[in-house]
Amino acid sequence: MPRSRGQMKQNAPDSRVFLFLQGPHGPFFHRLGTMLRRAGSTVWRVGFNAGDRAFWFHPRSYIPYRGKADDWAQTFINLIEEKNVTDIVLYGDVRPIHANAVAEAKRRGITVHVFEEGYMRPYWVTYERNGTNGNSRLMDMSVEQMQTALALSDMEAPLPPGHWGDMRQHVFYGALYHWFVMFRNGDYRNFQPHRSLTVVHEFKLYLQRLLLMPLHTLDRVQATLRIRNGGFPYHLALLQLEHDSSFQKHSPFTSMTEFLELVIKGFAQGASGHHHLVIKAHPLEDGRSPIRRTIRALTQEHGLKGRVHYVRGGKLAQLLNDARSAVTVNSTAAQQVLWRGIPLKVFGRAVFAKPEFVSDQPLPDFFAGASRPDNKAYKDYRRYLLETSQLPGGFYSARGRRQLLRQVVDMMLSSEDPYDALASGTAAPRQQLRLVN
Repeated sequence: MPRSRGQMKQNAPDSRVFLFLQGPHGPFFHRLGTMLRRAGSTVWRVGFNAGDRAFWFHPRSYIPYRGKADDWAQTFINLIEEKNVTDIVLYGDVRPIHANAVAEAKRRGITVHVFEEGYMRPYWVTYERNGTNGNSRLMDMSVEQMQTALALSDMEAPLPPGHWGDMRQHVFYGALYHWFVMFRNGDYRNFQPHRSLTVVHEFKLYLQRLLLMPLHTLDRVQATLRIRNGGFPYHLALLQLEHDSSFQKHSPFTSMTEFLELVIKGFAQGASGHHHLVIKAHPLEDGRSPIRRTIRALTQEHGLKGRVHYVRGGKLAQLLNDARSAVTVNSTAAQQVLWRGIPLKVFGRAVFAKPEFVSDQPLPDFFAGASRPDNKAYKDYRRYLLETSQLPGGFYSARGRRQLLRQVVDMMLSSEDPYDALASGTAAPRQQLRLVN
């Protein structure tokens, strides 16, 4: 007979040894390590640069890695054997240092705790075991299986708060992290960033975005008003960060330009002449990709002057309310599209790309007349995620961290991952988000 929902099965905390690798910018990993230590576990942190070191405030548990990238795999093996590691903790599972560690940990039966931005961001974050996004267990799970597991729960899915955002803190901690790497990295001369840009360039982009936020906000508001007051039907194209791991590792494209070429051509071929296309940038888009220039060139090439609009970041809700359809590679913003019952087409691997609610129509046909998603199936899917891997809170603001830490430490100490815990009836009760007016 299954345990009650409040009785999560746990391995004894004092027998657990957690090894932290790279985390989100800011102090979240430090706070998480502190709580695991207070629960009785042993906690270590590997730092690969001065930015990692700056946000870990427990020097006795900090292990600097100053070697070359090619030597990391053997160093990791040595560390887990020397420290008797039972668990590893990381943010994102596809950057090279993490992918190597995850593969080795799985071979040895070590539990892998993976954090990511929420599949239903910005009000939730993702916590899974062994992999996220295209490596998540959700990829091989059907909606029917989710519905069966939900039969064990009578909880209502929580609503998001009225307003809650970590964007400014996210940009601030990103800029501060890259400042440390740029000016205080003398002890980590072999460090190589997992992205193609230099650390100096990354820092400049973060700083530029921080300083230009007021101007970008004004540009976004003006563009949004033109669209909302335009009186024309429109379709949305949701862009992602070109360097984001979901785009690079789980999509058929190598650049955002390739995606834009496909979408604008498909729109020109299929959409009615009075319809418009609205292209919305990712909220953290920093100008490293020539998006505006590409859109202008493609608009001219396909004879779409006056029918293609670009919106710089910001919240999606205002644009979604009147959209006819949406296309994306595999952006988690698609969850907001599906929540509203708007037709959706995706091109990459994504945890939400289920046949019940994602279109398989050719792109011109989709723009000509998209089929609607199965809204009931999506609501079951959404509730399943909110009962398992989606936790209320955030990495970057103090309020978001407090919310997240109330739940996630007990889940990490559980012997079951979030999906198995729900299926066996041992998942802990979920917090209901308080609405903010």
